[in-house]
Amino acid sequence: MSEERRTVLADAAIEVLAASGMRGLTHRAVDRAAGLPAGTTSAYLRTRSALLTALVRRLVARDQAELQEAGERMPFPRTPAELTDALEGLTVARLTGEGRVRSLARYACALESVRDPELREILVPRENAGRELARAFLAAHGVPDPEARTRSLLACVDGLVLDHLPTGTPVPRDALEGLVAAALRR
Repeated sequence: MSEERRTVLADAAIEVLAASGMRGLTHRAVDRAAGLPAGTTSAYLRTRSALLTALVRRLVARDQAELQEAGERMPFPRTPAELTDALEGLTVARLTGEGRVRSLARYACALESVRDPELREILVPRENAGRELARAFLAAHGVPDPEARTRSLLACVDGLVLDHLPTGTPVPRDALEGLVAAALRR
C-alpha cells in the first residue's frame, strides 16, 4: 500500500469528518474530497474501521508535529503571563483555519472512541515539547506533582477549545489566566 496515498486519504477523511460529521464520513466522500476515482478509498481502507483508524493516526501525527514544533520554537515561559500567552496561541491555532478542521475531527473521534478501544488508545495524550514546556514551567514554580497539574491544565484548555469550537469565538484571556493561576496554587 502506498504510504503517500494512505496519507492523502487520511487527510481527506479529516476534512470530510470536520465538514460532514461521522454520518458524512464515507469512502465515497473521501474519494471526492481527495479528488480520486470512486473506489480508491475502499481499495486502500476496506472497512469503516480501517478508515477511522487511518484518520485518527494521521490526526494524532499532525497534532503531535504541531505541538512539538511549537514547544521547540517557543522560549521557556518565565512568568504566568508568558505561559498564558502560549496557551492563548494554542487555543487560537485550534479554533481557526486548518487547526479548527482538526479540532472538529478530533472531538468527533474522541466521542467515537467511547465505543472503540483501538481509537481510544491512539488518542491517548502523548509527550511532546509543548507538554514538556508546561510541565517544566510548573515544576520550576514549585508546584507539587507537576505531571498531574500539567494533565489537568491541558485538559481544561482542551475543554475551553471544545466550548468555543461551535462558534469559533476566541477563548477569553481571563479564562486562561484563571487556569494558569489554579495550576500554580500550592
